[in-house]
Amino acid sequence: MKLVNGYDLMKFAKKYGYVLPAFNTTNLEMTYAIANGLMEANLPGYIQISSNNLRLSNPEVIAGIARDAVKKSETPIGLHLDHGRSFADVKACVDAGFTSIMIDMSHLPFEENVRESKRAAEYCHFYGIPVEVELGALRGKEEDIVDESGCKTDPDMVESYVEGTGCDVLAVSVGNVHGLCLNPEIDIPLLSRIHEVSKVPLVLHGGSGIPKEVIWEAKKHGLIKINYGSDLRREYIRTFGEAYEANHNEHDVIHLSIDAVKNVADRVKELVMMINEH
Repeated sequence: MKLVNGYDLMKFAKKYGYVLPAFNTTNLEMTYAIANGLMEANLPGYIQISSNNLRLSNPEVIAGIARDAVKKSETPIGLHLDHGRSFADVKACVDAGFTSIMIDMSHLPFEENVRESKRAAEYCHFYGIPVEVELGALRGKEEDIVDESGCKTDPDMVESYVEGTGCDVLAVSVGNVHGLCLNPEIDIPLLSRIHEVSKVPLVLHGGSGIPKEVIWEAKKHGLIKINYGSDLRREYIRTFGEAYEANHNEHDVIHLSIDAVKNVADRVKELVMMINEH
């Protein structure tokens, strides 16, 4: 199967009642592992990469790997830009064949956020690609970008923000956090209030550490997508770390890489099945 357009992926999820996981990749091994895990579970989701992680490669490289990784897939898998930090990054990913885009201007004042997000949305919509935007800021660490504001999404701003940006999906801050060092405390009543005024489905970033029961409850309040990064990176690094600790002369990169792909794929399968078992 080819990489699936984001609109089609969300339509599929709504039809069958799925929450779509979006798993962060960095390199070839992580990309194949995510695709393998989704295929083994036979459940839909996204391979995604942030602007920050594209420093190690580029959109064309990741898109090429992702296309190859899903060739044998019989379940829908999309390719998403996570935390797009500039219009240039958005354009490069659309041009490379990404099927879904996030532009993250949440660090800007409201009016600038709306203006820059709308610019990205108009470009993506020309090519029939959906756009995710973010209102509010998460505590914790997004890659090497630290945001200490802890600013939750204001429901009173949601309607004008969604309308002004022309977005298709809205990422919200309701107590979710990036990384594994902070405990998420999801404010379901706040999520419910946001859902009541939002004309588009909602996204939770920082899925690692959120209990499955909370995710099942969030699904009742407009959740269509949840992001996972730290869980997978830990599995990948653990594979090499344990081998090195066992033998400081370890140098068998290919076998360790194959093991890392399997370990990450197993975690992907576990997570996508967990969030959709209810």
